[in-house]
Amino acid sequence: MKPQIIARFFDHLAEADPTPETELDYVNDYTLLVAVVLSAQATDAGVNKATKALFAKVQDPAAMLALGEAGLKQHIKTIGLYNAKAANVIALSQILLEKHGGEVPRDRASLEALPGVGRKTANVVLNVAFGEETFAVDTHVFRVSNRTGLAPGKTPLAVELKLEKAIPKPYRRHAHHWLILLGRHTCKARKPECWHCVVVSECEYDAKTIA
Repeated sequence: MKPQIIARFFDHLAEADPTPETELDYVNDYTLLVAVVLSAQATDAGVNKATKALFAKVQDPAAMLALGEAGLKQHIKTIGLYNAKAANVIALSQILLEKHGGEVPRDRASLEALPGVGRKTANVVLNVAFGEETFAVDTHVFRVSNRTGLAPGKTPLAVELKLEKAIPKPYRRHAHHWLILLGRHTCKARKPECWHCVVVSECEYDAKTIA
């Protein structure tokens, strides 16, 4: 996709939703981190349902450790892989207390050193919590980037690096949220709803589904 087309692509997304936000519910940086860790291979809606009561009483690493792994599992047992995720949340909470004064670190290396935190999770936290211009490539962003021709790549990292180069400055802060929301609600996996897509004119997908 040519630079001028990319600019129009994000112009349309910005006009439709000037300040997009994550669909995960959270209270502070710590609960955001926990929510993103829990959201791996799970829906945001499912995570929000499970964490509603949890975040009402647990909002920092000390409170999570006091709740304990067994107590945490009772809150998140409806989420896939909840046993492993509970162990990771307890372990990362301990590390935050021991190494970071109970605060969520702002640098990628420290985030990725936490149990259950990979590059995608770190990118989400850096963007949402700290306003960093990062590009978290989940299944939605990967699909949209390849399908539209915006940033085609065979791996999430390849797509991320192409997005890093391609997206103009004015759009970098919100770009990954626009792409996630586009993929989740319009550019769906089985049947993209091109008939109401705001970037249909810029999209290079050959098999557009126009009503």
